[in-house]
Amino acid sequence: MAEIVEAQSILSAFGMPATQRNRISGLTLLALCDLTPATRWTEAKRSPCTVTKGLLEHMKQHYGVGYAPNTRETIRRQVLHQFVQARIADYNPFDPDLPTNSPRTHYAITEEALRVVRSFGSGRWDPELRKFLDSQSALIRRYNRDREHRLVPVKLPDGRQLDLSPGQHNRLQKAAIEEFSPRFAPDSRLLYVGEYGKEEAVY
Repeated sequence: MAEIVEAQSILSAFGMPATQRNRISGLTLLALCDLTPATRWTEAKRSPCTVTKGLLEHMKQHYGVGYAPNTRETIRRQVLHQFVQARIADYNPFDPDLPTNSPRTHYAITEEALRVVRSFGSGRWDPELRKFLDSQSALIRRYNRDREHRLVPVKLPDGRQLDLSPGQHNRLQKAAIEEFSPRFAPDSRLLYVGEYGKEEAVY
């Protein structure tokens, strides 16, 4: 379909490598923009999309492309992760403090990328694209700064600091390590701290 090819062209203009401008990446961009074969790029929208019920269902319903449920991990790791790094997509923008394993985890096209996407095929495309690419480094720095601000810092008994992702579970781990253990189990030893999707072992 022409829309998928156009989406791949946009990703190419954004500077994405070949592995992130393939067919599934193009379909992901279209789903993030909530676009269908009956809509135009000027109608692109920013709204929260989960992977399974958002992105995968959009691809199947509007483009007739069905992927197995286990494909969601491939999309997360090989498409969305890189979109977030390139500031094409935001991770949990409508609820930044969601824990990593929340079923409400979602993505959305960034406001900056949305302006470029909406200009595709118009006279505004070149200046909007140039503006996005020129500001990309600043956008990445701002995103990383905001993300670091939301992390849960945990001071370990040996003085090291461990940064965990946002969420009630990790705030509970922080309280157990920094408050409960020194007060109620002073002779205990921390053996392990972990979280979904990332593991840090402490011996």
